[in-house]
Amino acid sequence: MSAAADGANFIELLSDSELEVVPIRVSARSYIQEFQLIRKLCRTADVNVMHTHGYRSDVVGWRSGRSAGVPLVTTVHGFTGGGLRNRSYEALQRLAFRRFNAVVAVSRPLAELLRASGIPANRVHVVPNALAPQPSPLARDAARRALGLPNDAFIAGWVGRMSPEKSLGTFVSAIASLQDADISAAILGDGVERRLQERRSRELATAQFFWCGEVRSAASYFAAFDVLVLSSRTEGLPMVLLEAMAARVPIVSTAVGGIPDLLSAAEALLVPPDAPSALAAAIRSVRTDPVSAATRTRAAQLRQQSHFTVQCLNDRYIEIYRGVLEDRSTAAGHA
Repeated sequence: MSAAADGANFIELLSDSELEVVPIRVSARSYIQEFQLIRKLCRTADVNVMHTHGYRSDVVGWRSGRSAGVPLVTTVHGFTGGGLRNRSYEALQRLAFRRFNAVVAVSRPLAELLRASGIPANRVHVVPNALAPQPSPLARDAARRALGLPNDAFIAGWVGRMSPEKSLGTFVSAIASLQDADISAAILGDGVERRLQERRSRELATAQFFWCGEVRSAASYFAAFDVLVLSSRTEGLPMVLLEAMAARVPIVSTAVGGIPDLLSAAEALLVPPDAPSALAAAIRSVRTDPVSAATRTRAAQLRQQSHFTVQCLNDRYIEIYRGVLEDRSTAAGHA
């Protein structure tokens, strides 16, 4: 999906809200124009706080917000590493964070990383992701028909961006080792790793893998899965797990980033990253012990409903916004 399509979808999601939406459309490398337009908007719309997400908005937003005299808040969802170019972008992003009034991490380990990178501890806050009320999901049979999955198979679902940090190859290897257990895989998403891993899946066990491609509102189809598997090497606090918790789908996940703060052994089976055999054993356990799996899914749903709601998130962000505005008022009074 293109960046333009992502933006259009985001605007569509906000269309029924009470928010005023002002799209700013610029070409891919029009940083100066983008800076000027955002600065102008801050000044003409009497913006009180600028809140950014992601590398580009952090860097451009920092410069335009500072120029307009607006307090800055950012939410950091994680770092993916990867090649030199991406690591350079992330290093520049962390430098920009030092100029923000508040830096919000979606998990405790990420907050610790931000403090270690030189951001003052009193500016770093932890606000976990939250899940908004979801549209009614499809029933199991309907979800399987829509995805082209067999109705009588045990399906392990994988959903996400197919990039190196998501370690799709670990999941493919795990499923391939479970041929004796008759476990199939449904893989939703797209990305740079797809061609390689799809080829590997054909070489290892063709009939076990269903490549569903990019699926909009993927959480609506989670009833098709007997288990949701996350195989990442690094994460902040992934929305896909919150969606699976709400949908009462058994979860097998790597214990990376903020995931151990989100899920314990009472709610999911957690394994080390880059360990196909451990991932396979956990997937097998969901199939062989459905009673325990059902107990964990009930506990996971209750945890999502009590700790990871929009109201919890809103309360924390309002507190942070008030804090940066009070700090600005105090600083102005001392000037």
